[in-house]
Amino acid sequence: MKVMVFNSGSSSIKYRLFDMGDRSVLASGMLERIGEEDACLEHEYVLPAGGRHRITRTHPVLHHREAMRQINAALRETEAYRDASELLGIGHRMAHGGEAFREPTLIDGRTLEAIRRLTPLAPLHNPAMVTGIDEALAAFPGVPQVAVFDTAFHHTLPPHAYRYAVPREFFDRYHVRRYGFHGTSIRYVVKQAARRMGRDLASLNLIVLHLGNGSSAAAVRGGVSIDTSMGMTPLAGLVMGTRCGDLDPAAVFHLLRQTGESREQLEDVLNKDSGMRGLCGRNDMREIQRLAGAGDADSQLALDIFVYSIKKYVGAYYAVLGRVDAIVFTGGIGENSALVRERVCEGLDGLGIAVDPAKNDACPRTGGAIHRDFSRVAVLVESTDEQLEIAEQTVETLRRHGEATHLFSGCK
Repeated sequence: MKVMVFNSGSSSIKYRLFDMGDRSVLASGMLERIGEEDACLEHEYVLPAGGRHRITRTHPVLHHREAMRQINAALRETEAYRDASELLGIGHRMAHGGEAFREPTLIDGRTLEAIRRLTPLAPLHNPAMVTGIDEALAAFPGVPQVAVFDTAFHHTLPPHAYRYAVPREFFDRYHVRRYGFHGTSIRYVVKQAARRMGRDLASLNLIVLHLGNGSSAAAVRGGVSIDTSMGMTPLAGLVMGTRCGDLDPAAVFHLLRQTGESREQLEDVLNKDSGMRGLCGRNDMREIQRLAGAGDADSQLALDIFVYSIKKYVGAYYAVLGRVDAIVFTGGIGENSALVRERVCEGLDGLGIAVDPAKNDACPRTGGAIHRDFSRVAVLVESTDEQLEIAEQTVETLRRHGEATHLFSGCK
């Protein structure tokens, strides 16, 4: 009952191997700096006698195909599995499914070609992920593989939430609309939040704040996404580590005229050199908080803008939902920054949101409730696990398609 999950980038491949009988992690790792002489593989695996061991190897890896071979070799060498026949399936994270993919999808030639056609919607993400799928198909022949799309969770948005006020032709011909991202993470944490509250997810109205280097907010009613801050691409919405978030479109035209930069150069700046990095020169929230605490004015302003952008969406989604049962913090910043959580919720007492400072400061990495006893709205911290969610969706997709049904008896 082993399932592999891959998350492929332009110069890296992250992976995790699960035993889906008990959802345990048998091995995990990342191979980064693909295409360079000092490519590095970090591989962690479970020892036969218990405990975990890590190995690190640095040597040239010229392309993704060689990277897949190295990962496969490390998995077999450390006895995570003997051969690919032990794999029930492989799940792949895909950033953008456009309008074509509304649920996890079994990968075949037609599916892969449809994903390739979505490249104009996600030129910074989908091509590398497609390369990862190509190489995984070559490295693990005969193993069923599934694409899990970050956008799929948000296909429940109503038209008044996903349509932009642009000519109809832009929507019909060029698919310009809000898609939303972080859906795999949000799907996982809303289930965790419902379990923590002892409530049926169908009865809950939640505002989910996925805060990390990429950040988004989502309004979730009864486990169904009804609005989200990211748009046609992950560039919209909250201020992020290196992305600008919401921006007047006319600012782009102005910058093109004034700077002389090409469209591609400006797109690169808005994605990679804006957000917190653009405001204060850094995108690591730990460093920004440290410098802000030491009196650095740029870092203080960056933190103020970041928190303010989140608080505005909390208010907006409170209005959209009408009733809110819980605010859910997740992602690297949401799970680890007590200061950000405190400041986002500060001054929201009138909405029934009250954080307990002691609970907030003491909240473990595994998550917990951080609101005061009298708070009408629960405030929760939930540790996300996108890889496990992808693995679970992979199993469900294979079950739905009747793939390897003889192996499903041990998978609950």
